[in-house]
Amino acid sequence: MKHYRKEIWLKIPEKRGFANITPEVEEALRESGIQEGLCLVNSMHITSSVFINDDESGLLEDYDKWLEKLAPHEPINQYRHNDTGEDNADAHMKRQVMGREVVVAVTEGQLDFGTWEQIFYGEFDGKRKKRVLVKIIGA
Repeated sequence: MKHYRKEIWLKIPEKRGFANITPEVEEALRESGIQEGLCLVNSMHITSSVFINDDESGLLEDYDKWLEKLAPHEPINQYRHNDTGEDNADAHMKRQVMGREVVVAVTEGQLDFGTWEQIFYGEFDGKRKKRVLVKIIGA
């Protein structure tokens, strides 16, 4: 069994945003040389997320609006976490809803996606560099 590890670094310029990271994950898979196995992709930060869905701009806008309704950023004093001097309690909650990681099967050297599936990075407390781990195991 082989294994491969790579970090993808991102910097979303706004407080919240989404990036399709499928091409970067596919490049890591090519670099690994693994033909059959599993690919784990996870955010290494507690205020960001990795998830799979359709790459459609309206859907991403809908996610942003929906998450802001579920856990609005303001007023920041509504969250006990922000009593520590932080202002990102909402980002922690948004991450909890969207999830930390995805696992995709690798078949014949390709990510084995369903129709329209793509891997996304979701940022909920942006404007600084953050990383995503890609770990691939298999043969």
